[in-house]
Amino acid sequence: MAPPEQANHCGFLVLDKPAGLTSHDGVARVRRAYGLKRVGHGGTLDPAVTGVLPMALGPATRLLPYLEGAKAYRGVIQLGLTTASDDLSGTVMERRTLPPLGEADLEAALGRFRGAILQRPPQVSALHVDGERAHVRARRGETMALAARPVTIEWLELLAWQPEAGRLELAVRCSAGTYIRSLARDLGEQLGCGGCLASLRRTAALGFDLADSVPLEALDQPPLPPLINPLAALGHLPLQRLEAPEHPRWCCGRALTSAQPLAEDQAVVILDHEGQLAGIARADGGGLLHPKLVLGARG
Repeated sequence: MAPPEQANHCGFLVLDKPAGLTSHDGVARVRRAYGLKRVGHGGTLDPAVTGVLPMALGPATRLLPYLEGAKAYRGVIQLGLTTASDDLSGTVMERRTLPPLGEADLEAALGRFRGAILQRPPQVSALHVDGERAHVRARRGETMALAARPVTIEWLELLAWQPEAGRLELAVRCSAGTYIRSLARDLGEQLGCGGCLASLRRTAALGFDLADSVPLEALDQPPLPPLINPLAALGHLPLQRLEAPEHPRWCCGRALTSAQPLAEDQAVVILDHEGQLAGIARADGGGLLHPKLVLGARG
């Protein structure tokens, strides 16, 4: 039986999601385990994809927009095969013979995908098209003209190449919104033989990595995994600590004077006079910090 909901549950839990589990199912498991209604995840993973799935519990759900957006993956790409979903789960569209390829050929092709690029999302994706998810329409047999979107692939490394099997393994660090399935498809097109994603594991997301994660089975018996302090997830942002007299004014939503020069719209973590998280402010570029998220707000 799930424990009663605890008001003091505020933090992050990182699941090492197994294959076959949807992100929504992961949220449901965390809700039951901790007895909380307020649980959200930071970035959907396809059921077949494993790895880092950050969960925010309690008031920490409001912090998700302020976490680091970059993500990292290890994936295997199958060359010579094109599918409707751009991975092995989809209907096979075409098989092609692989040209002679060495690591130098692959490196030259990969170079075109490093940095800021335009990427066309897969047909089977969670994007909305005329008010409906693309994957719903794709599974009805529809083909959509999805516009390419700007993404950034910060790091793209060839880890292994199996020429007999036509499979290569990659490590990728990329901006939010990047599809590794699209990368597999586009790399195959670049090489002239087609390609799709064979397997994928997310190794980092929102500032968390596999070292922070716990297996799903850890939710099945006490003691439950301890939550990660929200401040540990916000270390990439500047901090400002309130003096004791400032705290009541902050809780009423009043602006603060910034203790440091900050660019306009810069998010700032606000700590109370005891060093506890009090919320998030946004700099106006003119020396003031305006509350955007106030923990313990007063009327």
